[in-house]
Amino acid sequence: MKNWLLAFRLKTLTAAVVPIFMATSLVHFEGLLVDWSVVVWATLSALFIQIATNLFNDAIDYKKGADTIERVGPTRVTQSGLFSQKQVFTLAYACCAFALLCGVPLVMKGGVPIVALGLVSVVMAYLYTGGPYPLAYKGLGDLFVLLFFGLAAVAGTYYLHTGEVSTASLVSGVQIGLLATVLIVVNNIRDHKQDAKVNKKTLVVRFGVLFSKIEITLIYAVTFSLLAYWYYIGALAVIYLCLIPLPLALIVVKNIWQNEPSELYNKFLGKSALVHLLFGLMFSVGMML
Repeated sequence: MKNWLLAFRLKTLTAAVVPIFMATSLVHFEGLLVDWSVVVWATLSALFIQIATNLFNDAIDYKKGADTIERVGPTRVTQSGLFSQKQVFTLAYACCAFALLCGVPLVMKGGVPIVALGLVSVVMAYLYTGGPYPLAYKGLGDLFVLLFFGLAAVAGTYYLHTGEVSTASLVSGVQIGLLATVLIVVNNIRDHKQDAKVNKKTLVVRFGVLFSKIEITLIYAVTFSLLAYWYYIGALAVIYLCLIPLPLALIVVKNIWQNEPSELYNKFLGKSALVHLLFGLMFSVGMML
């Protein structure tokens, strides 16, 4: 069980849950009815999709040679021999099935748009690193995270509650999606040398480490600049609370500019994950207040 939890990458699972809480708190802020069954089923479905994505990534990266004994990142269960590729793939497909089952109540409420979003999300769990055109190997991983862990997650959950998509749901989706993108960028900077050897053309491999350091800096700048929108609509508590993780974001930026890719980036990854989590929690609390 300990090894399976390692394979699930528990620290990454907040990326699946936080957008759902943000969308729900936004519904509350607007004085609309919160459907708590949506929260439960959307959370379960998102968690299973996230776990499936992590498992596919674990097995496929090993199969393609991206994860080797030279790896400086966290332990991967396939590469380390804790589980076979077949075992990891089997559980990944099982998680996809569970995600679809949990999505049935959501489809009954949201109709055709949720069917489309759910099916695409499950398929993308595999296509992120697998299939004939793996997104992570073509430099599209950053865009994938922004779309599915930001816009789709927040706007989709908001739609399930309200039957529509609002500007506020899109803005908050962009914000949390950008913060989730930082995680993949830090991860790719750390692994760029090994990725280049196996033709995994992440944006870091394509354009260099300097490009990605600038990307992270701009992502944080845009995310916190968008707090001006919440001032515009009168959600002042959101602004004050969401500024709490700003100093930690600045520390992440300082760290990546002062250090070249190494095992240190594992710590920077943890800090950037905390920025993402804190921002989402503070946003949700602010909306509830």
